[in-house]
Amino acid sequence: MEVEARSTGRSLRPEVTAALVFSTLVAWVVLLERMRGMDTGPGTDLGTLGWFVGVWVTMTAAMMLPSAAPMVLVYTKVAAGSSRRPRASTAAFLTGYLLAWVGYGLVAYGLFRLIRSLDPAFLGWNRQGPLVAGAAIAIAGVYQLTPLKRICLRHCRSPFHYVLHRWHAGLLGAVRMGLEHGAYCVGCCWGLMLVLFAVGVMSLVWMAVVAAIIFAEKVLPFGERLSKVFALALIVLGVWVAAAPARVPGLHQPGMHTMMSAAQ
Repeated sequence: MEVEARSTGRSLRPEVTAALVFSTLVAWVVLLERMRGMDTGPGTDLGTLGWFVGVWVTMTAAMMLPSAAPMVLVYTKVAAGSSRRPRASTAAFLTGYLLAWVGYGLVAYGLFRLIRSLDPAFLGWNRQGPLVAGAAIAIAGVYQLTPLKRICLRHCRSPFHYVLHRWHAGLLGAVRMGLEHGAYCVGCCWGLMLVLFAVGVMSLVWMAVVAAIIFAEKVLPFGERLSKVFALALIVLGVWVAAAPARVPGLHQPGMHTMMSAAQ
């Protein structure tokens, strides 16, 4: 039984790898198709709740699956030796992971709608909008240097330790593990995603930049050291956006009304 399980693990991992690569590519293609020309910069409207959730799940898959792949592959290997349905367990794990990010997206959407309902005039891009966007980016940079960031990043970079020591059997256990890992991932990356909201959540260019940063931090051998470099870069970017937003490459300038104007 043990030999059979290990053989299954070896044969299943290439299948899961191919599925992750395919899903990531499909997600990026869908984003390119649906979001081309939708970037209106900081304050881009998030649309209806249903539309936003669909785009958010697609965005999460495109940006997060590459950096989550090491954890998913380790989970797949262990599941092959301890679960009667390793494919279903892996799918359940990924479902829990994505649900954690859906929770983050729903909180962000709720805050966006709350702020928009208040319609604060100071958020206008011709008033204090650049300062607010710059401050959000700088806050994300400062968070990169906090102990909580380090704890969450080390969890994401240590898949063997988590899978072997926090194992939960069954499909519900797989969902639970996915949720737990997703919560750590949110703890690691919420600041970087805040940057995306600050510069324009519908910007394909900034999505690619943030996704590359997340991948570098979680997967590259020197990712922990890079997180400090990214911290400094984000703080500098925040000051740049606040002081001279028109000179920031790739930053779409909103209309001269309010930062929270709707994107039609």
